[in-house]
Amino acid sequence: MWPEWLSVAYQELRRGVREVPGPAHNPRILEYHQATTLKATTDEVPWCAAFVGWALSEAHVKPTGSAAARSYLTWGVGVSPVHPPLGAVMVLKRGGASQPGPEVLDAQGHAGFFFGHGQPGEFLLLSGNTGDALTLEKFSVHRLLGVRWPR
Repeated sequence: MWPEWLSVAYQELRRGVREVPGPAHNPRILEYHQATTLKATTDEVPWCAAFVGWALSEAHVKPTGSAAARSYLTWGVGVSPVHPPLGAVMVLKRGGASQPGPEVLDAQGHAGFFFGHGQPGEFLLLSGNTGDALTLEKFSVHRLLGVRWPR
């Protein structure tokens, strides 16, 4: 059985939510932004944390309310990155760096929901704003900053 927020997130993935090219904006992504204090009005503003917050809210779980992915590093309780529960919130450093380094200290990040394991050293993440869409993508464990679960 999936946690309710993961079911909500998966339904959104099946809807094929993605940014609208040009001056128009996807109203669904703007709805995700309303789950944050930033309340961005374009789908060009990074929206991975907004999607996480929206899905959690839809499942009656209190999100951070922030549009910053790294805000989830202190949300809920930490859980094992080796055997995370399905639907755990994972926070990653953003960019292509494969090894931990000083860039971990920067403010950028990416957040999504753990969806399973890929090849050794990889995991599957259901997240927004990857390739301008909701996606189920593989990420390297070297990008992982934290794994969290609601209190």
